[in-house]
Amino acid sequence: MKPRYIIGGAVAIVFIVIAALSLDNSKIEYTNLSYAQNSGKRVQVKGAFVKEQGCTYDSQANMFSFTMRDDNNTVIKVIHNGPKPNNFELAESIVVKGRVENGVMMADHILTKCPSKYEANGKELKSQS
Repeated sequence: MKPRYIIGGAVAIVFIVIAALSLDNSKIEYTNLSYAQNSGKRVQVKGAFVKEQGCTYDSQANMFSFTMRDDNNTVIKVIHNGPKPNNFELAESIVVKGRVENGVMMADHILTKCPSKYEANGKELKSQS
């Protein structure tokens, strides 16, 4: 075999290994708060904003904090180093990506799912027919 084929094949194998490792490190699993608290991993947790607890935004430190409840009714304080998402109080549900540290979810990203103004009520549709 020619040396350039051997070198080209070795370079291709190195790139494939690097790509596989980076894909494995970038995956974040959906879980609940109990698992997130025990695992220490970076995870995604779906839940809801606990409106009774309120939320705060410190503009000096650019820090947003609130309390969330997951689908198993586990409650945790969430701190996000960043601005408050638009329409946060109107969100039907939220997804927090981050890691639990000392009993507090340190969020990297917060995604909100707001009610759609385009979804019609089923009763309204039946009455129009």
